[in-house]
Amino acid sequence: MNSRNHSIRGRAILALGIASALIGGGSATAAATTPAAPQTPGPIKSGAGPGWPATLSPSDFVRRVDNPYFPLKPGSRWHYKGAKGHTKMVDDMRVTHRTKRILGVKATVVHDVVRVHGRREEVTNDFYAQDRHRNVWYLGEATKELDRHGNTTSTEGSFKAGVNGARAGVLISGHPKVGQSARQEFLKGQAEDHFKVLDLNASVSVPFVSSHHALRTKEWTPLEPGVIDNKYYVRGIGTVREVTVKGPREVLRLVSFHKG
Repeated sequence: MNSRNHSIRGRAILALGIASALIGGGSATAAATTPAAPQTPGPIKSGAGPGWPATLSPSDFVRRVDNPYFPLKPGSRWHYKGAKGHTKMVDDMRVTHRTKRILGVKATVVHDVVRVHGRREEVTNDFYAQDRHRNVWYLGEATKELDRHGNTTSTEGSFKAGVNGARAGVLISGHPKVGQSARQEFLKGQAEDHFKVLDLNASVSVPFVSSHHALRTKEWTPLEPGVIDNKYYVRGIGTVREVTVKGPREVLRLVSFHKG
C-alpha cells in the first residue's frame, strides 16, 4: 500500500518527496495553485533526516524494486480488506508496467484504488524507486478523491519530488534494523510521515498469510500528533497488515496476493 504512505489509505491522502542518499509527501491545493518549479536532473535533496545521506544522484538508483519487504514486480497485485471506524473498505494495489521519470530517476508506477460500499473513493498512482542499497524511495504521487458519480472532488496529496520544495523519503530500508528511523516524505506542513523499525520477528496473521518473522514498523506524522500506526511486512510479499494503535481505529489486512 501507499503507503501507500505510507499511513493507512482512507484517513488522509499522503504527499511525497525524494530524499538524501540512502532512505526515507503535499497539499492538493498547493499543487493546483502554485506554479510548479522546473525539475532538472542533478542532486536529489533528501528529507530523510539525520543519519542518512543528504543528496542522491539518478545514477544511485537501479531499475528494479526488489527489496524483499516491498517487492514491486510489474503485474503483481494485492487485495486488502479493512475498516475505517465502522465503515468497511477495500484497497487494491497493482504494480503497472509503466514508469515515470522524476528528477532523472525512472520510478515504478503503482496504481492504488480504495473502494467504500463498492464505489471508488480514492484513486492514486504512487511513484517508487530503489537505490543500489535496496532502500525504496517514495518520489511522489498523483491522487484524487471521487464523489459517488465518479467526479474528482480533490487532488490533495498529489506531489512530485523537486516541485514546490517537496523532497523524497525512504519508504522502507534496504537493511532494516530495530531502532532505525527516517522520514518517508517531506513537504513542510503537508507531508511529514516518519517510520521506525520496532521488530524484525513480529507475529502477524491475516487471511492470506501467517508469519512469525514479519517486519513491524511504527508510522507517525507531527501533523497528526494523536495518531500512531503499525505496519507489518512479510518477505517476498510486502505489506500484509496496517493498524492504528493510537487514535481513531483503522485496519487493513491482506486477503490475496498475486505475484507478477
